[in-house]
Amino acid sequence: MATKTNSQRKKKSAAPATRLLLIRHGEVEKRYQSLFGGRIDMNLSPRGKRQAKTLADYLKAKTIDAVYASPMKRVQQTLAPTLKNSRHEQTIFPDLREIDFGDWTGHGWETVRAKYNFAIHEWLHQIENPGSPNGESGKTFRARVEPCLREIIRKHPGQNIAVFCHGGVIRMIISILLELPLPKTNAFEVEYASITQIALHPHMAEIELLNFTPWRDLVG
Repeated sequence: MATKTNSQRKKKSAAPATRLLLIRHGEVEKRYQSLFGGRIDMNLSPRGKRQAKTLADYLKAKTIDAVYASPMKRVQQTLAPTLKNSRHEQTIFPDLREIDFGDWTGHGWETVRAKYNFAIHEWLHQIENPGSPNGESGKTFRARVEPCLREIIRKHPGQNIAVFCHGGVIRMIISILLELPLPKTNAFEVEYASITQIALHPHMAEIELLNFTPWRDLVG
C-alpha cells in the first residue's frame, strides 16, 4: 500500500491562506486631486466612475467571500458597481475612513511642504511622528485601523475578503501585516482603483499582487 510522504501530509494539513484584497477608491473629482483630501467626503470624477466599472468587471471572476468598506462617498461610489455584480452585502467599518490630515486638509503638496518645511517624500515620516497639526499621528491612525483589520481576519479564516478603502488605510494595513514602519510603505505605489492582495499564512504575510490596476493594466 502506498504511503504518503511528509510533504504530502503537510500540504494536506496546511490551512488555506486568508487573502485580503485591498482596493483603493477610484479617481476623485478634479478639484480635490493632488491635495491632502483625508476627511473631505468627496465624489469620484467621471474617470473614477469608469475605473470603478472596470474594477467591478475584473472582480466578477474572483472568488470573494466577504466585502468590507469605508463609509466615505468616494469608496461607496467605487464599490457600487461591484455590489451589483455580487451576491454579497458590504459591512461598513467607519474606522476604515481615510486618515485625518488636520491642518494639511485641502492643501496641495507644495503648499504643505513649504509651510511645514519637509520634502515631499518625507510626508509619511511626518505622519508617523509627530503627525500633521491637529490631525492624526501614525499611532492614533493605527489604533483605529488595526482593530478593524484584526476583526476581519478573525471572522474569515481561509477566505478571500475584499476591503474597499483608501490609500492611507492600505499603507497602514501593509505596515501592520508586514511589520514595516509606516514611512517604509512610501516605496509602494497605491494608485486609484488599484488592488493589492496579501495572503496571510500561519508563518508570514505575503504580497501576491501590488498596485494592480485593471483599468490600466488590462488595456489592449
